[in-house]
Amino acid sequence: MKVLTPLSACAHFGKSFHAPNVQVNLVQYVAAGTNLSLEQGYNISTCTRPSQVVPVDLCRMVMNVATSNRSGITLEAWLPTSWSGRFLSTGNGGLSGCIQYEDLAYTAGFGFATVGANNGHNGTSGLPFLNNPDVVADFAYRSVHTGVLIGKQITKAYYGQAHKKSYYLGCSTGGRQAFKEIQDFPGDFDGIVAGAPAVAFNNLSSWSGSFLLKTGTPNSPTFLTPAKWALVHGDILKQCDTLDGVADGILEDPELCPYRPENLLCPSTTPNATTCLTSPQVQTVRKVFTDLYGSDGQIVFPRMNYGSEIPDSHIYYNGIPFSYTEDWYRYAIYNDPSWSAANLSLADISYAHAKNPSNIETWQGDLSAFKNRGGKVIQYHGQADSIITSTNSPRYYNFVADTMSLPSSEMDSFYRFFRISGMDHCSGGVGAWGIGQNAAVLAGEEQTPQNNLLLRIVDWVENGQGPETVRGVKYINDTVSLGKDFERDHCKYPLRNTCVDPANYKQPAAWKCV
Repeated sequence: MKVLTPLSACAHFGKSFHAPNVQVNLVQYVAAGTNLSLEQGYNISTCTRPSQVVPVDLCRMVMNVATSNRSGITLEAWLPTSWSGRFLSTGNGGLSGCIQYEDLAYTAGFGFATVGANNGHNGTSGLPFLNNPDVVADFAYRSVHTGVLIGKQITKAYYGQAHKKSYYLGCSTGGRQAFKEIQDFPGDFDGIVAGAPAVAFNNLSSWSGSFLLKTGTPNSPTFLTPAKWALVHGDILKQCDTLDGVADGILEDPELCPYRPENLLCPSTTPNATTCLTSPQVQTVRKVFTDLYGSDGQIVFPRMNYGSEIPDSHIYYNGIPFSYTEDWYRYAIYNDPSWSAANLSLADISYAHAKNPSNIETWQGDLSAFKNRGGKVIQYHGQADSIITSTNSPRYYNFVADTMSLPSSEMDSFYRFFRISGMDHCSGGVGAWGIGQNAAVLAGEEQTPQNNLLLRIVDWVENGQGPETVRGVKYINDTVSLGKDFERDHCKYPLRNTCVDPANYKQPAAWKCV
């Protein structure tokens, strides 16, 4: 029997694979180091991913998969020549229909047979949701689950044997997709890494739009300029930075901060100076850092975390409607392209929560089916997140614990949550944010289960080695070639980090989980 080379095996597979509702568009062998030029038509250019360097030899398969008579997904499978025997699905972000090629490359580089999909539509706009609940269903749950089912078939057909374990890696919307899988399809994955999950999705979309009502437009007396928000950020650090034992510009646990913005009130002799806040501006700050409640008195979404003020001055506090909120309400909730987030009301918030298309809220507390089959999930959330407040993640963790009547010591058997100090949304920020969630840290040092969450979830699933801490790294100016600035071991919730050796705070040993 003739043994096929990887190139000819890939070509042969493209001709031989068939599955219901699957149309194969492209199969190509890609050598390690190739810089793939990616399709930019069909609204895909808004994904800002024109190319991707492929780290290992692999067979790339691109296909369309019909999910109904009026919807479908674009799915890619990256099948490395040197296969680990593991399968993995990537996720998405925001409202986008963007395949995250950087995650395909990152995970295939570790030998995973990897899939990624466009979430049922192309580009970053929510317009495809308009009058098409099937596209919304793809976005809510069906794209990932369909990709898993087809991806596992492809993996078995290509390698001649089934995968031994199945994994997932995603953040933001990808984090919500992770918990949707755990809640509705608990058999899809053995191990999951879920970052900054956008759970309570309809309420999150409402909360994101509520900041315009709190800040006002740029000509409003309640509005703060980016310079004023930088002033607030400095004052928050002045009041709260040392609560963790050292002044390092990072809040280890923003929930401990009893911030008092009145400290910045302008004196009566200079009521509108650039180095202080007016009374209306102080009230804006207080509103931003207050939980959002609905007309029924129930919490809609918790307050913004302290520490994100500078990036949020350009995201949520910029005096214009937030695009994700407008798109979700216009095209998925009301099917009314003229709706404006400037008119967001408590009635709108209640309606969106009740409509909950395709149960996208993703707020179920009973994860017994996933737990009982041996599934493991590592959740992380940056404590300086500027998009999804980090205060929502402990709220969900505690909701699961209460629903399942499990103390943290028993939650540890399948669900562990880590708060990453100083991390912004999924990555970046002033903290030790490099935890192996993407390829940003690969060039820095050897990757191990202690400093790489992807390797850690594999170690937990396959060897029973669950994480007690997660080590993060911060490179100087976030540039690997400049070397490490510091490392920190982030604590497993509900523990928090405290500095016990301030003189050596850049060393992991200077911190203790309490």
